[in-house]
Amino acid sequence: MQQQTLTVPTGGRALVEITGDLTRVLTHSGCRQGLCHVFVHHTSASLLIQENADPSVQRDLERFLARLVPDGDPLFEHAMEGPDDMPAHVRSALTQTELTIPVTDGRLGLGTWQGVYLWEQRHRPHQRRLTVTVQM
Repeated sequence: MQQQTLTVPTGGRALVEITGDLTRVLTHSGCRQGLCHVFVHHTSASLLIQENADPSVQRDLERFLARLVPDGDPLFEHAMEGPDDMPAHVRSALTQTELTIPVTDGRLGLGTWQGVYLWEQRHRPHQRRLTVTVQM
């Protein structure tokens, strides 16, 4: 088993593809068959496996969540860091904070159009910490 911490810079609310980062960790591990587990250490960011071919998918996902959990919603009491504070927590709760991906023949077992993303839920840039564990 090998474990590595990654720091992923974000530019604000958006999906940041991390497939390449995970591939580098996997390659360094030497694992041929096993599992790659990714965990994000934040309550206002999440992880997602999604299409990586058409960027309109990302824009549609963002519009959907913006409609579902709007910034500044008066329903929310918690707004210590601004109008996107509590919505970012809800968005993270509705998505995922960890993923497990099979490793086959030394590669992430993703589908043809799949990529792995860190989804920044806050508007301002952050440095997000991920733990990647490769289990053989």
